[in-house]
Amino acid sequence: MNQTATGEIAKRFPENPLVVPSSIRPSRPDMTIECLLNPGVFEFDGKIWMLMRVAERPRQREGFLSFPFYNASGEIEILQFDKTDPDLDLSDPRIVSYQGTDYLTTLSHLRLVCSVDGIHFNEPHDFAPIFGHDKLEAYGIEDCRVAKLEDVYCITYTMVSHFGVGVGLMQTRDWKNFTRHGMILPPHNKDCALFPEKINGKYYTLHRPSSPFLGGNYIWIAESPDLLHWGNHQCIATTRASMWDAARVGAGAAPIKTSAGWLEIYHGADAQHRYCLGALLLDLNDPSHVIARSERPVMIPSADYELTGFFGKVIFTNGHIVEGDRIRMYYGASDEVICGAELSISEVLNTLSTLRT
Repeated sequence: MNQTATGEIAKRFPENPLVVPSSIRPSRPDMTIECLLNPGVFEFDGKIWMLMRVAERPRQREGFLSFPFYNASGEIEILQFDKTDPDLDLSDPRIVSYQGTDYLTTLSHLRLVCSVDGIHFNEPHDFAPIFGHDKLEAYGIEDCRVAKLEDVYCITYTMVSHFGVGVGLMQTRDWKNFTRHGMILPPHNKDCALFPEKINGKYYTLHRPSSPFLGGNYIWIAESPDLLHWGNHQCIATTRASMWDAARVGAGAAPIKTSAGWLEIYHGADAQHRYCLGALLLDLNDPSHVIARSERPVMIPSADYELTGFFGKVIFTNGHIVEGDRIRMYYGASDEVICGAELSISEVLNTLSTLRT
């Protein structure tokens, strides 16, 4: 397959979208599911699994806006505001600002679904949802990545509260019992993707600290002896003016080991908030060294379910299954539904072969 004039080489599953909000039951009767977003993906017990972000909010009353959060006791508490209140800022569908405090319009948790064929997913009843549980997760937990390291599944995810947005880590062997390690990268940070093996005896991760004044939304790399203490942070990819990733960039799922280097499918957004996917190629022995990068995206939002939804013109991936040359990629579309697409590793690498490093 040759890269099109737009650069796109992804092949969408014809069955898309694979999972929609109506496919999943709310966590409690007084809540509705608004969105399904950006699943971590892994293989377990002979099946393909997705750990989806599920965003819920209370059933709404005419003329009012209600939204949930976890209180100090770890219980869901619901705030309600009159939409005519002049102190209420509703300019962003994802965030409510009231008298100088920001809240999220939805509360997110993580939910497991599984599939034998990678197309038709169902929610098993014997695996519980994963909810936020302390003050640093008061606004929920979001956008996980899953990497299997030394027979343990490591889940990095976004912890959200009024203190800020940071990266949490939990581990499991059976997806029923979890060890929570708390916040491993403090605010403001997200998009944390662990490398699937040690490199020269160290763990590595991609992450995205953000600065409102200096710097920007860039991809960084860090190393660790134990997955908990991270250092030697280095910036490896910045935004590029007037390009498809001009406003922000962030890591996708765990990098893929190839003979040419570590291949990372990452997301980039432009000034119009259109999210596309591109690729970075990192040195096998020194992944802080970028060998090549996409000039054009390998996938752009173009299908109807990617262009319209809770937040349109968005494709965002946190997870994939690699089978030889094939990347079976799962992604969130329009911040509302879960979809699938295929990429060829060799084709992605071919798009990078003549690019500037």
